[in-house]
Amino acid sequence: MLTLLRPYIALYKHYFWQIVIGLSLAILTLFASVFLLSLSGWFLASTAVAGVAGLYTFNYMLPAAGVRAAAIVRTASRYAERLVDHNTTFKILAYLRTLAFSKILPLSANQLAQYQKADLLNRFIVDIDALDHLYLKLFSPIVTALIIIVMLFVGLSYINLPIALIISIVLTITLLAIPVIFYHAGKQLGETLAKQQSEYRALLINYLQGQAELTLFNAQDRYRVKLNQLESDWLYHQQKQSTLVALSSALVVLIAGFLTLLVLWLITHYTLSPLVALFVFVCLASSEILAPIPTAFIFLGQVLASAKRTTALFNQTPDIKFTEQGKVIDLTTAKLQFNDISFSYPNQPFAVLNHFSLTIEAGKHIGLIGKTGCGKSTLLNLVTRTWDPTSGNIFINDTPINQLDEPTLRKVIAVVPQVITIFSDTLRKNLLIGDPKASDQQLIDVLQQVELSKLLSTEHGLDLPLGQGGRSLSGGEIRRIGIARALLHNSPLVLMDEPTESLDQQTEQQIIQLIKQTCQNKTLLMVTHRLTDNPLFDQVIEL
Repeated sequence: MLTLLRPYIALYKHYFWQIVIGLSLAILTLFASVFLLSLSGWFLASTAVAGVAGLYTFNYMLPAAGVRAAAIVRTASRYAERLVDHNTTFKILAYLRTLAFSKILPLSANQLAQYQKADLLNRFIVDIDALDHLYLKLFSPIVTALIIIVMLFVGLSYINLPIALIISIVLTITLLAIPVIFYHAGKQLGETLAKQQSEYRALLINYLQGQAELTLFNAQDRYRVKLNQLESDWLYHQQKQSTLVALSSALVVLIAGFLTLLVLWLITHYTLSPLVALFVFVCLASSEILAPIPTAFIFLGQVLASAKRTTALFNQTPDIKFTEQGKVIDLTTAKLQFNDISFSYPNQPFAVLNHFSLTIEAGKHIGLIGKTGCGKSTLLNLVTRTWDPTSGNIFINDTPINQLDEPTLRKVIAVVPQVITIFSDTLRKNLLIGDPKASDQQLIDVLQQVELSKLLSTEHGLDLPLGQGGRSLSGGEIRRIGIARALLHNSPLVLMDEPTESLDQQTEQQIIQLIKQTCQNKTLLMVTHRLTDNPLFDQVIEL
């Protein structure tokens, strides 16, 4: 268990002072709660003993002020503790998500094919979210409880050492025994819930995305039955976990009650005084000290399952490796060569490409046409090293691309994919994907170059929000933004995959003219199905 959680616990060292402040506030909050209940009990008992006769001799003001002060401190420190702890946790989760993305990004298409998109999303969001239990519900409550028990022992020992020792021993034994009991009780349940949660999300996403196919093949009802069954099983195990949580709470209250009765019996052997009430109310307050502990360990099995799935993702090493010190090549022009390339997808019985050779001189525009599945898009993916060829090699400026470091390869190539991704952000942020260092004037110039200057005419200018997937843009405008990114990238080699797909004829001709103008001095390799694109090319090759 510790081996699995150690990498995530190690992250806390980066937020040491935030954690120290959070723990200090948690200790102050819990101490104020115990002090408030204990002082209130002692105050009531003392006033009862003092009676009317002690009205002028007993100091009512000081305890009353202490009760009010403890209540204020508890409220303020609880708020501050939640603020600090959650801020720290969110920072850790943000770091983990950034780390997860950096681990996913270099993975090859073959490695990513092992995961469904829903499964990756589940690991990226839900599994990483589950790791916040480590600090908020496990580490912080246990450390806080241990320190409060020590503080209670020190404070109560000045009044009565034997009773203080018994209270501390019972609380410590409970604090150490309850986690072991409820960890084993909830481990298998937590692992099952984590697995079912992941399966349900994946199944639900597939169900929603596959409505057309399910309806076409009359499989919607059968799929829905499967989804309902999984949901019922998931709810059943959630109910069992809730029952276990309720049982843990009942056990904590039972232990606190037993401790209270034990202390009441013990104090009868000593002189009765108002201080007796202080011991009794400390015992009653012990339930607040112990309450979070068993719940945390019930969910620990779920946390461990999430940590295991997240670690499996983090431990992936990219199949396609780039050299750290690559060869230096000319970045102003690009000559592209395919030398006896063969390629087969994993677990496929036939080769997509077989001994393919082609030389594209610098500045030439080449079109690739052919039937679906003949390897057109595969060629582009081989150039970007999304895949590596089974045999043969690809050269840019007479240098094998597997001898180039990744920044150099990315710098020499600009890609306009078939599907242009528009993020739910501003026009500026979507353009900066092409060149993060581009100035506003460069962005304005490139928008004018791709004939999108009308987007600047709004009151927002470059801060114009584009919406999720660019829903405020037409298909042609989305294509132009993809071309604008490629222009900002300023690479000598441009790869395009069906840049006019799904466009009407007029918009298609506009995009073709735009590509012809903007790629005039660049090497262009374009995959297309449309022979109307021929005037753009120096040569058309049919696969």
